[in-house]
Amino acid sequence: MPYSKQHKLKTRERILQAATDLFCRYGFDKVSINQVMSSAKMTHGAFYAHFDSKEALYRASIVDTVRRSKVARLAKDPLSLKHMTELVSNYLNLRDLTHANVPGPESILFNDIDSTHPEIKKAYEESYLRLVKLLETRLKALRRLNRLPVTDSVTTVADKARVIVASLVGAVAVAKSISKEEERRRILSAAQKQILYLLGYSGSEMRTV
Repeated sequence: MPYSKQHKLKTRERILQAATDLFCRYGFDKVSINQVMSSAKMTHGAFYAHFDSKEALYRASIVDTVRRSKVARLAKDPLSLKHMTELVSNYLNLRDLTHANVPGPESILFNDIDSTHPEIKKAYEESYLRLVKLLETRLKALRRLNRLPVTDSVTTVADKARVIVASLVGAVAVAKSISKEEERRRILSAAQKQILYLLGYSGSEMRTV
């Protein structure tokens, strides 16, 4: 008896969730299909009923991770500077680097930042551009409503979106390579402060964020 459509969707989701967790923790090269299926508590043979390759699984994983991320959710929230600063302060779990229960898209971005696989590089670039566009759209909307502390041109707003994503991903990538917890925290805190300065926040205002 063939499986129902709902059963197939649930099975695919189990595989995708297991893959997302592993890719976010270890990156594309260090994760095998066997590991994914073992984590999903399924047999290896079931994989190809849902995905053509590990590369296809990775692409589906990164798209799903971005869709479920903080940045995507906040892009749909009411337009306010409070939501923007919440995005900046929590987007990368900056207050808890080791928290990995709900990995964000930045986890994949810094794990596979130097991948040489053509398909992975393409997926990486698409993910980066998607995140930048989401941030840019939010910043431009706040600019139109005069809800940012500073008034920037449209071009400047777009560049700020790029800087924010690059700063967050870079800060986490460096922090992950440092063994001392205190220094890791300082790196992340410094990056966060610079991003808030970029958005027009003063030192006194930052203490309330």
